[in-house]
Amino acid sequence: MALLIPAESKGIEHSSYLKSLFGGAETNVAIGLARLGHKVGWFGHLGSDPFGRTILKKLRGEGVDVSRAQLSDRGPTGIMLREKIAGKSSVYYNRRYSAASMIRPEDLDEAYIASAQILHVTGITMAIGESARATVKEAVRIARSNGVKVTFDPNLRLKLWSVEAAREVLLPLAEEVDIFLPGLDELKLLWATDDEQAIISRLQGLEGVTTILKADQKTYIITKDSVQSVPIFRVEQVVDTVGAGDAFCAGLLSGLLKGQELVEAVRFGNLLGSMAVQVEGDWEGLPTKEEAEAAIEGKAHIER
Repeated sequence: MALLIPAESKGIEHSSYLKSLFGGAETNVAIGLARLGHKVGWFGHLGSDPFGRTILKKLRGEGVDVSRAQLSDRGPTGIMLREKIAGKSSVYYNRRYSAASMIRPEDLDEAYIASAQILHVTGITMAIGESARATVKEAVRIARSNGVKVTFDPNLRLKLWSVEAAREVLLPLAEEVDIFLPGLDELKLLWATDDEQAIISRLQGLEGVTTILKADQKTYIITKDSVQSVPIFRVEQVVDTVGAGDAFCAGLLSGLLKGQELVEAVRFGNLLGSMAVQVEGDWEGLPTKEEAEAAIEGKAHIER
Protein backbone atom coordinates (compact mmCIF):
# COMPACT_ATOMS: atom_id res chain seq x y z
CA MET A 1 0.00 0.00 0.00
CA ALA A 2 1.03 3.60 -0.38
CA LEU A 3 2.35 5.22 2.80
CA LEU A 4 2.01 8.95 3.44
CA ILE A 5 3.85 10.56 6.35
CA PRO A 6 4.45 14.22 7.27
CA ALA A 7 7.57 15.73 5.77
CA GLU A 8 7.85 17.92 8.86
CA SER A 9 7.99 17.03 12.55
CA LYS A 10 4.27 17.72 12.94
CA GLY A 11 1.07 15.71 12.92
CA ILE A 12 -0.73 15.15 9.63
CA GLU A 13 -3.39 17.74 10.45
CA HIS A 14 -0.82 20.52 10.74
CA SER A 15 1.63 19.45 8.00
CA SER A 16 1.81 21.22 4.68
CA TYR A 17 3.53 18.33 2.92
CA LEU A 18 3.35 14.54 3.04
CA LYS A 19 6.13 12.22 1.88
CA SER A 20 5.00 9.40 -0.41
CA LEU A 21 6.51 6.02 0.44
CA PHE A 22 5.15 2.48 0.53
CA GLY A 23 4.98 -0.43 2.93
CA GLY A 24 3.25 -3.65 3.74
CA ALA A 25 4.20 -6.64 5.87
CA GLU A 26 4.57 -9.11 3.00
CA THR A 27 6.45 -6.70 0.74
CA ASN A 28 8.80 -5.76 3.59
CA VAL A 29 9.67 -9.44 4.08
CA ALA A 30 10.11 -9.91 0.33
CA ILE A 31 12.51 -6.97 0.07
CA GLY A 32 14.45 -8.24 3.07
CA LEU A 33 14.91 -11.67 1.50
CA ALA A 34 15.85 -10.23 -1.88
CA ARG A 35 18.53 -8.03 -0.29
CA LEU A 36 19.95 -11.14 1.36
CA GLY A 37 20.34 -12.76 -2.05
CA HIS A 38 17.31 -15.05 -2.15
CA LYS A 39 14.96 -15.58 -5.07
CA VAL A 40 11.65 -14.22 -3.83
CA GLY A 41 8.32 -13.25 -5.35
CA TRP A 42 5.42 -11.12 -4.16
CA PHE A 43 1.99 -11.62 -5.66
CA GLY A 44 -1.05 -9.47 -5.02
CA HIS A 45 -3.15 -6.69 -6.55
CA LEU A 46 -2.47 -2.97 -6.65
CA GLY A 47 -4.57 -0.26 -8.23
CA SER A 48 -3.86 0.76 -11.80
CA ASP A 49 -2.81 4.18 -10.58
CA PRO A 50 0.42 6.12 -9.88
CA PHE A 51 0.79 4.59 -6.42
CA GLY A 52 0.42 1.05 -7.74
CA ARG A 53 2.82 1.58 -10.62
CA THR A 54 5.42 3.14 -8.32
CA ILE A 55 5.24 0.26 -5.84
CA LEU A 56 5.69 -2.35 -8.57
CA LYS A 57 8.68 -0.49 -10.01
CA LYS A 58 10.35 -0.18 -6.61
CA LEU A 59 9.75 -3.83 -5.73
CA ARG A 60 11.18 -4.85 -9.09
CA GLY A 61 14.15 -2.56 -8.47
CA GLU A 62 14.79 -4.31 -5.15
CA GLY A 63 15.05 -7.64 -6.97
CA VAL A 64 11.59 -8.97 -6.04
CA ASP A 65 9.80 -10.99 -8.72
CA VAL A 66 6.46 -9.26 -9.33
CA SER A 67 5.54 -11.26 -12.43
CA ARG A 68 2.40 -12.57 -10.69
CA ALA A 69 1.38 -9.20 -9.23
CA GLN A 70 -1.29 -7.23 -11.09
CA LEU A 71 -2.38 -3.64 -11.56
CA SER A 72 -6.13 -3.99 -11.19
CA ASP A 73 -9.12 -1.89 -12.20
CA ARG A 74 -11.25 -3.39 -9.41
CA GLY A 75 -10.12 -0.75 -6.95
CA PRO A 76 -7.37 1.75 -6.10
CA THR A 77 -4.11 1.11 -4.31
CA GLY A 78 -4.67 1.11 -0.55
CA ILE A 79 -3.29 4.02 1.44
CA MET A 80 -1.95 4.27 4.98
CA LEU A 81 -1.16 7.56 6.71
CA ARG A 82 1.21 7.56 9.66
CA GLU A 83 2.22 10.25 12.13
CA LYS A 84 4.22 10.47 15.33
CA ILE A 85 3.15 12.93 18.00
CA ALA A 86 4.82 13.17 21.41
CA GLY A 87 6.66 9.94 20.70
CA LYS A 88 3.51 7.96 19.92
CA SER A 89 2.81 6.64 16.42
CA SER A 90 -0.70 6.53 14.96
CA VAL A 91 -1.85 5.08 11.65
CA TYR A 92 -4.96 5.72 9.57
CA TYR A 93 -6.03 3.26 6.89
CA ASN A 94 -7.86 3.84 3.64
CA ARG A 95 -8.01 0.24 2.38
CA ARG A 96 -11.68 -0.63 2.11
CA TYR A 97 -12.54 -1.51 -1.50
CA SER A 98 -8.87 -1.30 -2.47
CA ALA A 99 -7.53 -3.46 -5.28
CA ALA A 100 -5.76 -5.67 -2.72
CA SER A 101 -9.02 -6.31 -0.87
CA MET A 102 -10.65 -7.43 -4.12
CA ILE A 103 -8.15 -10.17 -5.00
CA ARG A 104 -9.90 -13.52 -5.54
CA PRO A 105 -8.81 -17.17 -5.19
CA GLU A 106 -9.08 -17.67 -8.94
CA ASP A 107 -6.39 -15.00 -9.41
CA LEU A 108 -3.77 -17.31 -7.90
CA ASP A 109 -1.18 -19.14 -10.00
CA GLU A 110 -1.00 -22.62 -8.47
CA ALA A 111 2.16 -23.59 -10.33
CA TYR A 112 3.92 -20.46 -9.07
CA ILE A 113 3.07 -21.22 -5.45
CA ALA A 114 3.95 -24.89 -5.87
CA SER A 115 7.42 -23.95 -7.16
CA ALA A 116 8.35 -22.20 -3.90
CA GLN A 117 10.11 -23.59 -0.84
CA ILE A 118 8.17 -21.36 1.56
CA LEU A 119 4.91 -19.41 1.36
CA HIS A 120 4.75 -16.50 3.82
CA VAL A 121 1.37 -14.97 4.66
CA THR A 122 0.07 -12.52 7.25
CA GLY A 123 -3.20 -11.72 8.94
CA ILE A 124 -3.29 -8.23 7.47
CA THR A 125 -4.38 -9.46 4.05
CA MET A 126 -7.07 -11.52 5.75
CA ALA A 127 -8.32 -8.42 7.58
CA ILE A 128 -8.97 -6.20 4.57
CA GLY A 129 -11.85 -8.11 2.98
CA GLU A 130 -13.65 -11.42 2.60
CA SER A 131 -12.30 -11.99 -0.90
CA ALA A 132 -8.72 -11.36 0.21
CA ARG A 133 -9.29 -13.67 3.19
CA ALA A 134 -10.50 -16.47 0.93
CA THR A 135 -7.48 -15.93 -1.32
CA VAL A 136 -5.01 -16.34 1.55
CA LYS A 137 -6.75 -19.54 2.66
CA GLU A 138 -6.60 -20.91 -0.88
CA ALA A 139 -2.92 -19.99 -1.24
CA VAL A 140 -2.19 -21.89 1.98
CA ARG A 141 -4.19 -24.87 0.73
CA ILE A 142 -2.26 -24.89 -2.54
CA ALA A 143 1.07 -24.67 -0.72
CA ARG A 144 0.30 -27.50 1.68
CA SER A 145 -1.02 -29.77 -1.06
CA ASN A 146 2.24 -29.25 -2.95
CA GLY A 147 4.61 -29.77 -0.02
CA VAL A 148 5.47 -26.07 0.34
CA LYS A 149 6.13 -24.96 3.92
CA VAL A 150 3.88 -22.17 5.22
CA THR A 151 4.90 -19.44 7.66
CA PHE A 152 2.23 -17.22 9.18
CA ASP A 153 2.56 -13.91 11.02
CA PRO A 154 -0.86 -12.91 12.40
CA ASN A 155 0.03 -9.19 12.47
CA LEU A 156 -3.11 -8.32 14.41
CA ARG A 157 -4.37 -4.85 13.42
CA LEU A 158 -7.40 -3.80 15.43
CA LYS A 159 -7.98 -0.73 13.25
CA LEU A 160 -8.80 -3.14 10.43
CA TRP A 161 -11.10 -5.55 12.28
CA SER A 162 -12.31 -6.47 15.74
CA VAL A 163 -10.49 -8.96 17.92
CA GLU A 164 -13.59 -11.16 17.81
CA ALA A 165 -13.53 -11.28 14.00
CA ALA A 166 -9.78 -11.80 13.96
CA ARG A 167 -10.02 -14.63 16.48
CA GLU A 168 -12.38 -16.62 14.25
CA VAL A 169 -10.00 -16.40 11.29
CA LEU A 170 -6.44 -16.29 12.61
CA LEU A 171 -6.51 -19.04 15.22
CA PRO A 172 -7.82 -21.76 12.87
CA LEU A 173 -5.15 -20.84 10.31
CA ALA A 174 -2.45 -21.08 12.98
CA GLU A 175 -3.28 -24.78 13.30
CA GLU A 176 -2.61 -25.42 9.60
CA VAL A 177 0.81 -23.83 9.08
CA ASP A 178 4.35 -25.04 9.68
CA ILE A 179 5.64 -22.00 11.56
CA PHE A 180 3.42 -19.58 13.51
CA LEU A 181 4.94 -16.16 14.27
CA PRO A 182 2.82 -14.29 16.83
CA GLY A 183 3.73 -11.77 19.50
CA LEU A 184 2.74 -12.42 23.10
CA ASP A 185 0.49 -9.35 23.19
CA GLU A 186 -1.38 -10.62 20.13
CA LEU A 187 -2.03 -13.99 21.74
CA LYS A 188 -3.24 -12.38 24.96
CA LEU A 189 -5.90 -10.62 22.88
CA LEU A 190 -6.76 -13.55 20.62
CA TRP A 191 -7.05 -16.03 23.50
CA ALA A 192 -8.45 -13.46 25.95
CA THR A 193 -6.02 -14.33 28.76
CA ASP A 194 -2.97 -12.85 30.46
CA ASP A 195 -1.84 -16.26 31.72
CA GLU A 196 1.44 -16.73 29.87
CA GLN A 197 1.90 -20.33 30.92
CA ALA A 198 -1.58 -21.16 29.63
CA ILE A 199 -0.68 -19.50 26.33
CA ILE A 200 2.49 -21.57 26.01
CA SER A 201 0.55 -24.74 26.79
CA ARG A 202 -1.98 -23.94 24.08
CA LEU A 203 0.80 -23.27 21.60
CA GLN A 204 2.35 -26.62 22.43
CA GLY A 205 -0.99 -28.18 21.60
CA LEU A 206 -0.80 -27.01 17.98
CA GLU A 207 -0.07 -30.33 16.28
CA GLY A 208 2.88 -30.16 13.89
CA VAL A 209 3.29 -26.38 14.31
CA THR A 210 6.44 -24.65 15.53
CA THR A 211 5.75 -21.30 17.17
CA ILE A 212 8.25 -18.46 17.21
CA LEU A 213 6.96 -16.20 19.99
CA LYS A 214 8.25 -12.66 20.48
CA ALA A 215 8.08 -11.65 24.17
CA ASP A 216 10.04 -10.27 27.13
CA GLN A 217 13.06 -9.10 25.12
CA LYS A 218 13.56 -12.67 23.90
CA THR A 219 12.37 -14.87 21.09
CA TYR A 220 10.94 -18.24 22.11
CA ILE A 221 10.91 -21.38 19.99
CA ILE A 222 7.96 -23.49 21.11
CA THR A 223 7.32 -27.02 19.92
CA LYS A 224 5.17 -29.82 21.26
CA ASP A 225 8.05 -31.08 23.39
CA SER A 226 10.21 -28.07 24.24
CA VAL A 227 10.55 -24.32 24.84
CA GLN A 228 13.83 -22.56 23.99
CA SER A 229 14.71 -18.88 24.22
CA VAL A 230 17.03 -16.88 22.00
CA PRO A 231 18.14 -13.43 23.27
CA ILE A 232 17.66 -10.33 21.16
CA PHE A 233 20.48 -8.02 20.03
CA ARG A 234 20.46 -4.78 21.99
CA VAL A 235 21.15 -1.50 20.17
CA GLU A 236 22.29 1.87 21.47
CA GLN A 237 19.68 3.92 19.66
CA VAL A 238 16.21 2.96 18.41
CA VAL A 239 15.04 5.23 15.60
CA ASP A 240 11.90 3.52 14.29
CA THR A 241 10.38 0.20 15.38
CA VAL A 242 8.02 -0.07 12.40
CA GLY A 243 8.98 -3.05 10.27
CA ALA A 244 11.14 -4.72 12.93
CA GLY A 245 8.91 -7.80 12.98
CA ASP A 246 9.06 -8.07 9.20
CA ALA A 247 12.86 -7.77 9.32
CA PHE A 248 12.88 -10.62 11.86
CA CYS A 249 10.74 -12.74 9.53
CA ALA A 250 13.09 -12.05 6.61
CA GLY A 251 16.10 -13.12 8.67
CA LEU A 252 14.36 -16.22 9.98
CA LEU A 253 13.24 -17.31 6.51
CA SER A 254 16.69 -16.61 5.12
CA GLY A 255 18.23 -18.85 7.73
CA LEU A 256 15.77 -21.63 7.01
CA LEU A 257 16.39 -21.34 3.25
CA LYS A 258 20.13 -21.64 3.90
CA GLY A 259 19.56 -24.81 5.90
CA GLN A 260 20.39 -23.37 9.30
CA GLU A 261 19.15 -24.98 12.48
CA LEU A 262 16.08 -23.21 13.84
CA VAL A 263 17.95 -21.58 16.74
CA GLU A 264 20.51 -20.08 14.36
CA ALA A 265 17.77 -18.90 11.97
CA VAL A 266 15.96 -17.20 14.88
CA ARG A 267 19.21 -15.58 15.99
CA PHE A 268 19.71 -14.22 12.46
CA GLY A 269 16.14 -12.93 12.52
CA ASN A 270 16.87 -11.16 15.82
CA LEU A 271 19.93 -9.57 14.24
CA LEU A 272 17.95 -8.21 11.28
CA GLY A 273 15.27 -6.86 13.58
CA SER A 274 17.93 -5.00 15.58
CA MET A 275 19.37 -3.49 12.39
CA ALA A 276 15.97 -2.40 11.08
CA VAL A 277 15.04 -0.37 14.18
CA GLN A 278 18.11 1.83 13.73
CA VAL A 279 16.79 3.32 10.47
CA GLU A 280 13.58 5.22 9.77
CA GLY A 281 11.14 3.49 7.43
CA ASP A 282 9.25 0.25 6.96
CA TRP A 283 11.91 -1.54 4.88
CA GLU A 284 14.64 1.00 4.19
CA GLY A 285 16.80 -0.29 7.06
CA LEU A 286 16.83 -3.89 5.87
CA PRO A 287 20.47 -4.93 5.31
CA THR A 288 22.10 -6.43 2.27
CA LYS A 289 23.78 -9.81 2.52
CA GLU A 290 27.17 -8.10 2.90
CA GLU A 291 25.93 -5.75 5.63
CA ALA A 292 24.35 -8.60 7.57
CA GLU A 293 27.52 -10.68 7.33
CA ALA A 294 29.61 -7.72 8.51
CA ALA A 295 27.32 -7.30 11.52
CA ILE A 296 27.58 -11.00 12.36
CA GLU A 297 31.38 -10.91 12.13
CA GLY A 298 31.61 -7.63 14.05
CA LYS A 299 33.55 -5.86 11.31
CA ALA A 300 34.29 -2.20 11.94
CA HIS A 301 32.72 0.39 9.64
CA ILE A 302 35.24 2.23 7.45
CA GLU A 303 33.98 5.77 6.89
CA ARG A 304 36.34 6.82 4.09
